[in-house]
Amino acid sequence: MSNPTHLQYTKEHEWLTAAEDGVSTVGITQHAADALGDIVYVQLPEVGDTVTAGETCGELESTKSVSDLFSPATGEVTEVNQAVIDEPALVNSEPFEGGWLFKVRVEATDEMLDADAYTALTHG
Repeated sequence: MSNPTHLQYTKEHEWLTAAEDGVSTVGITQHAADALGDIVYVQLPEVGDTVTAGETCGELESTKSVSDLFSPATGEVTEVNQAVIDEPALVNSEPFEGGWLFKVRVEATDEMLDADAYTALTHG
């Protein structure tokens, strides 16, 4: 499994795109999706909510457990991916594409890792 090099990563296994017009997309990594198992329910922040880098902003429930979703950035949520709410398995099958979670107008980010540093963290 390779981590896309154009993304930044957190130690909590979220990814963040470079900002486009100040807005970045957030998701979880393949490593996190695999560790969680089959995701059956996704709770995301709502459009207009303010999320804070490093703090809980939702939950992912799998057949194994419930895990907190941490925001990699501070800012206002501008969009949520209704497709993953309707079909949570997208997070498992397409974590870096159709399984993205929400978009945020970034004010600040948590400590971020590049793809190589994240790969070293997860395969250390």
